[in-house]
Amino acid sequence: MTNPLLADFATPFDTAPFHLIQTSHFLPAISEAIQLAKADIEKIKSEPIPTFENTIETLDRSGKKLGIISSIFFNLNSAETNDEIQKLAREISPLLTEHSNDILLDQELFHRVAQVFEEKENLILSPEQTTLLEKTYKSFVRNGAKLSIEDGEKLRKIDQQLSQLSLKFGENVLAETNKYVHFIDDEAQLDGLPEGIREAAAQIAEEKGQPGKWAFTLDYPSYIPALTYAKNRELRKTLFMAFNTKSSKGDDLDNQEIIKNQLQLRHDRANLLGYSSHAAFVLEERMAKSPETVMEFLESLLQKAKPKAEADVREVAEFAQKLDGLETLERWDFAYYSELLKKEKYALDDEVLRPYFQLEKVIDGVFQTAGKLFGITFNPNPEIPVYNPEVTAYEVKDRNGKHLAVFYADFFPRPGKRNGAWMTSFRGQYLENGTDHRPHISIVCNFTKPTKSKPSLLTFNEVTTLFHEFGHALHGMLARSTYESLSGTSVFWDFVELPSQIFENWCYEKECLDLFAKHYQSGKKIPSELIEKIKNAANFQQGYMTVRQISFALLDMAYHSKNPEAISDIGAFEEKLMKNTDVLPRVPGTMVSTSFSHIFQGGYSSGYYSYKWAEVLDADAFELFQEKGVFDSETARSFEKNVLSAGGSEHPSVLYQRFRGRNPKPDALLKRSGLITS
Repeated sequence: MTNPLLADFATPFDTAPFHLIQTSHFLPAISEAIQLAKADIEKIKSEPIPTFENTIETLDRSGKKLGIISSIFFNLNSAETNDEIQKLAREISPLLTEHSNDILLDQELFHRVAQVFEEKENLILSPEQTTLLEKTYKSFVRNGAKLSIEDGEKLRKIDQQLSQLSLKFGENVLAETNKYVHFIDDEAQLDGLPEGIREAAAQIAEEKGQPGKWAFTLDYPSYIPALTYAKNRELRKTLFMAFNTKSSKGDDLDNQEIIKNQLQLRHDRANLLGYSSHAAFVLEERMAKSPETVMEFLESLLQKAKPKAEADVREVAEFAQKLDGLETLERWDFAYYSELLKKEKYALDDEVLRPYFQLEKVIDGVFQTAGKLFGITFNPNPEIPVYNPEVTAYEVKDRNGKHLAVFYADFFPRPGKRNGAWMTSFRGQYLENGTDHRPHISIVCNFTKPTKSKPSLLTFNEVTTLFHEFGHALHGMLARSTYESLSGTSVFWDFVELPSQIFENWCYEKECLDLFAKHYQSGKKIPSELIEKIKNAANFQQGYMTVRQISFALLDMAYHSKNPEAISDIGAFEEKLMKNTDVLPRVPGTMVSTSFSHIFQGGYSSGYYSYKWAEVLDADAFELFQEKGVFDSETARSFEKNVLSAGGSEHPSVLYQRFRGRNPKPDALLKRSGLITS
């Protein structure tokens, strides 16, 4: 029987044939695709004289089938996994790591790349071609091409170990999340929880085989509302402790030893390549360039934000003491009393907003916003196969009605899906032989599910999350690059958050909200006074939230900017590091690190600071939209051309200056966050 992963995809727009793929197809398909990719490399090496075209370009275009199959597999491992897929990932990951090392440590191939690179000044190359040449050469050097054979073998072993540790870390966090459920059989314990949250909790209990009860899990749509609205302090504490002790209990799902091993291996790898630390290695290819720049940036922000964060916490503590006589505001109390305080100060309640944010209407609003800005349209296409019945596939067309992309949307929690929200791709965009191969883009979220009596009604935070991930998706869908490795989100990681974070800004604009924020029952538009309240409350607790983000970024840098061999106790190291940013009492036994998937499973090690870095860019960039009009076509076209479509074709500083006409200034962010007044 033909393996559907190796055959041509007889599907609309050559999309993944999910309806035909079985888990057993992946290993043979990847093994065969590796051989095809090796043949591509041998063909490059057989060319008599290395040129930009037959070496650099051809290398970028090599291994396409392997790239597509791998993307399908690892996307499923994040959004639709099971024991069989996880076991297979532990088998497949080393094969891909070995293949990557075979290429990057191939001395003959590197010699050819280096020959072309040395001729750079004599070649007539476009800016994009120059970027590709430099990126290709650096990728070899930064992955060991100049190492001795002995050190090259050490690098291979380190990379194999790191790939396995990353997988295991993620599997442990997912298993911890999935196994936890807290049942309640006394309705009095649900005091404070809105009706919709109670109904969702009853639905979870029924799904878990306990009808007539209520259940809470560690999935965000269950956990966050419980911490925010439950009057029952013990319930809040119980859930908080479960969430913040994930993979830290000393059992077979504990991640502490995995973290220590990852940190040491990353450091050893950096040293092997001639860098002082993992952070120094990573940041060489970022806008920030060095750990010193990142630390200076974070410390400068912390200096401005911490006094406001302390004032934020003091205000909530005083409110809780006045309201309920609470002597000590604990971490499991903060969201609850903060929400009550927001309601008192701004007459704004997330539960009052929810009815205006029906998921289907918000999706339509996101599509309309993208249409008004960039002229694109989205049409559901049931002929495109999907990996789960909850996923919807769309054909995206440009302003001229021409096919632009395929877009997959996957919104609700499932046992096989990791927590959080992310954008990914099943196929990148590239130009070859005059054909523009358009991308297949996906966003995956974990939003509030519909219940028997209500559709999915989002919190305002979930609305901004959807806009955020859709901003990433636009970066992928609007890509117009020649080379896939420079296309879409293939940019410096401290630049990649600009398209996502700037898109959140439209959620606060009346012109945008009027497109979709309509009551799910009456159909009436969200009242202007509610929009004003949303805007007025936008800076509520900004000091606290800023310091919280900085604390994660500083923890990341502390782990990766020095030799980690002295870190014998993860909990103690984290506690000591966090003292400078703690504005609430530390809770013994809890820790962030063991479920900090961004840096130990995802690609954000030494890069978590990029969220705040990109906020400077997004606030500065959106200020131009505010000056010209939030749907100004000229500004939107400039942003599309110079940022979204350009991908990584040139240095991000060049692209940003081309859009903004100058370097970014931090003033817009500081004003928006209420950290300065003018």
